[in-house]
Amino acid sequence: IPGEYVGRLKDELNKTGALTVGLYDYCMAVSKVRGSWRPLEGSSPHEGETGKICEAEEAKIGFTCKKDLCGTAVQTIKNVHPYETPVINVIPLICE
Repeated sequence: IPGEYVGRLKDELNKTGALTVGLYDYCMAVSKVRGSWRPLEGSSPHEGETGKICEAEEAKIGFTCKKDLCGTAVQTIKNVHPYETPVINVIPLICE
């Protein structure tokens, strides 16, 4: 996600309870990364031009949320994220 959207995303996810772990909220890791993509014909890129490879500084976020909040968290990310197709990886954790 572009860095300027991280604060808003964090606030919106926290409102859903997705960033609450035990007695703490706003629990999220943020890493700076350099992303690359090429918008294909028919796309409406937030950044870049159709047919040209684009690179930019972005933020990769990670957080742990309860299974029952996963759908809400994914929808919240889609609502805040400026890209047409944000990359969202949901990795289930098995805890005993």
